[in-house]
Amino acid sequence: MKIAPMIPGWLMSLISVILIIILGKPQKSKKYFYELGLIIILFLINLRIMIPSGETNVLTNDLDVLFVIDNTISMYAEDYGNNKKPRMEAVKQDCNYIIDNLAGARFALITFNNTSQVVAPFTYDADMVASAIAVLKPLATFYARGSSLNTPINDITKVLNRNNKDEKRQKILFFFSDGEITDDSKLQSFKELSKYVSDGVVLGYGTTQGGIMHYNDDYTEKTLVLEDTSSWPYKTAISKIDENNLKQIAKDINIDYVHITNASSIHAKIKQVLSQSKNGDNAKKIASNYTDTYYILIPPLLVILVLLYKEYKRRSL
Repeated sequence: MKIAPMIPGWLMSLISVILIIILGKPQKSKKYFYELGLIIILFLINLRIMIPSGETNVLTNDLDVLFVIDNTISMYAEDYGNNKKPRMEAVKQDCNYIIDNLAGARFALITFNNTSQVVAPFTYDADMVASAIAVLKPLATFYARGSSLNTPINDITKVLNRNNKDEKRQKILFFFSDGEITDDSKLQSFKELSKYVSDGVVLGYGTTQGGIMHYNDDYTEKTLVLEDTSSWPYKTAISKIDENNLKQIAKDINIDYVHITNASSIHAKIKQVLSQSKNGDNAKKIASNYTDTYYILIPPLLVILVLLYKEYKRRSL
């Protein structure tokens, strides 16, 4: 048996104690016992008591795969493929492909725009990481302050260094970006990361012709084309890939650089990573399954709510 509280146990305990204090001294009235029972049941429901329901085989390997995704508005420029789709759409498709083909690995996710964020540390829950990637959206233009490729360096170092104690596991880095720097900063060295990374690839998105960017205006609720406001009259903003920056990052970390032009661009790299894995065919790990039991408490909760309603209604007459 295990518990998986929706609200942290200590916080729910504090809330429950406060509610009991509000109830006042113990009384023999029905209302008091109904309200006390309600607090106890809500506390138990929050605990999410789970019971074992068997075991299953989970595929694992020795790979720790870190996704670092540039989520600046330029990554939504529409110049991918023949249909001129947003670059981020291609990124999401490629991430799903990597997750599917490296099944059994631990995955982690870092995204960056104005700031860097560790969305998920290394976990075997690939579905959770895939869901986090699927809901990525651009930062509102009101908050955008230009983009810098230097933003995630510290978080990448922390995440990789935190898991570096396990020398048996290989650290694979996938860095997704268009290489643009628009905040006048200079590209810093990524060489410090090379000592943590076993393999990986910098993935470049975009074209030299560039693409326009659409965004949702919060005031008019319309989809508008992003404009370049650096000079008057304003012109339609065009984002172009900067491969020099991306190639420099790849060189610093000592990994490959690939310009993504279609869905097949990363196939070879995935095969290479798998071939270097010590358990490329995946090893089986026994994992216990658990079943939620909170639903058992729903009927008594509803009964108490009905009784409380009747008691309040009776007192109001």
